[in-house]
Amino acid sequence: MRPAPGPSTKGIWLKPIGRVRNRFTRRGLKSKIDFSKGVSDLILHQRWAAAADGVEGFSHLVVLFWAHRITPEERRLTKLHPRRRQDLPLVGVFATRSPARPNPIGLTIVRLLERKGNILTVEGLDALNGSPIIDIKPYIPHHEEAIGARVPDWLTKDE
Repeated sequence: MRPAPGPSTKGIWLKPIGRVRNRFTRRGLKSKIDFSKGVSDLILHQRWAAAADGVEGFSHLVVLFWAHRITPEERRLTKLHPRRRQDLPLVGVFATRSPARPNPIGLTIVRLLERKGNILTVEGLDALNGSPIIDIKPYIPHHEEAIGARVPDWLTKDE
């Protein structure tokens, strides 16, 4: 059965709820960026400030953002070497966490440091300065945990 025509079959339009502000302006392995301890501000549009009420009760958040610096060529990739390492196997882009993908949506679990009005200060976000924020969700351990999860050997290879 085919879905009825409607917005879901004609396309998806997203409106950012805010922007990332941080010191990260370049991506890639050559830039040697360590996002894990980096601090970022999630600047929510004022209209969405009240939507953050209650996040202070969570130690961690899930941030979805648009990797806005991905080129049209990178969005057409179907296969790549993870972490741009030729010693790792060539795999489909959906088997990686690379931002180079058809819809460059980033997802990161971050530590919430503080909230001041429409600004959430977080640690560990791997987004570049100016990245549009798509959504923010609370991190709930029993929701995010996958019991018995497995990963391919190449994923645990040293960098």
